[in-house]
Amino acid sequence: MLSPLEKANVLTEALPYIQSFYGKTIVIKYGGHAMINPELEELVLKDIVLMKLVGMNPVIVHGGGPLIDEWLKKLDIPAKFIDGLRVTDEATMEVVEMVLAGKINKGIVNLINKFGGKAIGLCGKDGRLIVAEKKQSKQDLGLVGDVVSINPGIIHTLTQEGYIPVIAPIGVGTQQETLNINADYVAGALGGALKAHKLVLLTDVEGIYLGKGPESLASRLTDSEIPKLIAQGVINGGMIPKVQSCLAALEKGVENVHIVDGRKAHSLLLEIFTQKGIGTMVVKG
Repeated sequence: MLSPLEKANVLTEALPYIQSFYGKTIVIKYGGHAMINPELEELVLKDIVLMKLVGMNPVIVHGGGPLIDEWLKKLDIPAKFIDGLRVTDEATMEVVEMVLAGKINKGIVNLINKFGGKAIGLCGKDGRLIVAEKKQSKQDLGLVGDVVSINPGIIHTLTQEGYIPVIAPIGVGTQQETLNINADYVAGALGGALKAHKLVLLTDVEGIYLGKGPESLASRLTDSEIPKLIAQGVINGGMIPKVQSCLAALEKGVENVHIVDGRKAHSLLLEIFTQKGIGTMVVKG
């Protein structure tokens, strides 16, 4: 337990960061254990409410893989992944939309409102927020999409009115079909469209490892290093969409991109309000 003086010192350290980020947009990709652990979920969402109260504009893009898998299992629908992306046939798409745009999205909205924030839940179909096309791949991924365009006006309107947008990564295709989009890709595209100051990806690892063990954690990488690490197999599996979303966000003008461990209490605040920060920062090189 911190003493009153220690608490005051923490607030004093945070002050310049609060001033620097006032009015700035921070896109947060919310997923992993921070979503499925009730204690962590409460801490993360309270931290996001705090960010809004001190003048920032947090925008949440959430995943939901574990709960989707749970419902697919209940319905006896097999789950399959290729390069970290879920293969999505029509039956799977129905479950994905139900879980992401329904249960998870509205659950997050409800908790933010409970903790004193004002949240509104959206998916890419709302106001054609996320227009997508079927992803081109060597192997057929089904109804998996790539972002074609983002309608940032909807988000600007909501944030200006004091709301915290909570976005499910579901897009609408050119033929009005529903498309499942990896949440990391949506977060990167949205960060770019909003010209966000910062994109933060909450994950279940400390960041990007260059080898085995915590001592190999990279605190800072450049965008030019990422493709080499993917080609070498150092970055693989589910981390590939994350780093690709980092590159897309940087290319479109996001100033800072961070991959941080959402399993750690208050990791979001530690990244934003302290000098040292945590995790891996990816910058333009």
